[in-house]
Amino acid sequence: MSAYPPGAAFIDGKFGKIEDAKISVLDWGFLRSDATYDVVHVWKGRFFRLDSHLDRFLASAEKLRMKLPYSRAEIASILAELVERTGFEDAYVEMIVTRGVSPTFSRDPRDAVNRFIAFAIPFGWILKPEEREKGLAIAVSEIPRIPPESVDPTVKNYHWLDLVMGMFDAYEQGARTCILTDGQGNITEGPGFNIFVVKDEQAATPKRGVLHGITRHAAILLLEELRVPVETRPVSLAELKDADEVFATSTAGGIMPVTKIGAHTVGDGKMGVMTRGLVDAYWAAHTRGDGWSVAVADIPRVALAAS
Repeated sequence: MSAYPPGAAFIDGKFGKIEDAKISVLDWGFLRSDATYDVVHVWKGRFFRLDSHLDRFLASAEKLRMKLPYSRAEIASILAELVERTGFEDAYVEMIVTRGVSPTFSRDPRDAVNRFIAFAIPFGWILKPEEREKGLAIAVSEIPRIPPESVDPTVKNYHWLDLVMGMFDAYEQGARTCILTDGQGNITEGPGFNIFVVKDEQAATPKRGVLHGITRHAAILLLEELRVPVETRPVSLAELKDADEVFATSTAGGIMPVTKIGAHTVGDGKMGVMTRGLVDAYWAAHTRGDGWSVAVADIPRVALAAS
C-alpha cells in the first residue's frame, strides 16, 4: 500500500509525482512553521471560488513579507495543470509558499530564498455527504486559540498545535472534532473550519480571531441571497449552546451541520431547515459563473517565467 495518496505536485519549478515532492529539513517552513498556504477545491471539473483563494494567498504572502516566484496567472496555470495531470474530476488543490532555506543557515529570515509548492490530491471531506444528516459532533476545548495579536489568523498558516491538542480533547470526549475559544468566553474556529450559529432565523459567525474562510464568505453571500440576516460579530459560548442550528464551513466539505456540542444536542439533533437550504444552495453554486466557479479547462496556460 502506498504511503501517499494519488496525485501530482509542483516544486522547484517542476511537475512530478506527489511522492517525489520534498523539502529540505532546513526549510523554515518545516523548522518554524514559517509558511502560508491556501486550498481550493475542484468539483466536477470546476474550481470553486478560485479568484478568492488566489486573492487571499497573494495577500497572505505579502503580509508575511514573502516574494512569490510566480505571477497570479502563472499560479493559476500551475494549479490547473496539476489537476489535469491527475485526471481528477474532484480534487483538493493546495498552494504553499515557505520562507525557504538560507544558504548559510542564517537566522535572518531576509536571507532565505522563498519556495513555492503546489499539489493536487483527491478531494477530502471533514464530513462526508452520507454523514450530513447525522451531522458533526464537536467539543469545546479548554485550550484557547492562539491570540490574533500573536499570529494573524487571517493569514492561513500551519500554527495548529492549539487546534491539534484541542482535537485530542475532543476525542477523549467522544467527539469528532473541536472548537476553540478566545479565552474570554467567545468561540473562534475549529481545525480547518469556521462556525455559524442560527437563532430565531438569524445567523452569526465570529469576526475576530478566525481565518476569513472562503467558504465562510460564500455562506454569507448565499445566506443574503436566501434573505437570511447574517452578522459577523463576537459569538459567545452561551450563544453556541443556545442556538437553534449550528453549522461549520470549510473547503473540505462545504456546509456541515453540527448536531452535538459535547453532551448537548443542537436542536432536534438533525440538520436544521436553514442549514439544509444553505447546503443545497452551496452545491448548486458550483455550476455558477461570475466568480463562483470556473472550468479547469478554461484556465489559461501560461509559460513559467521563473524556475
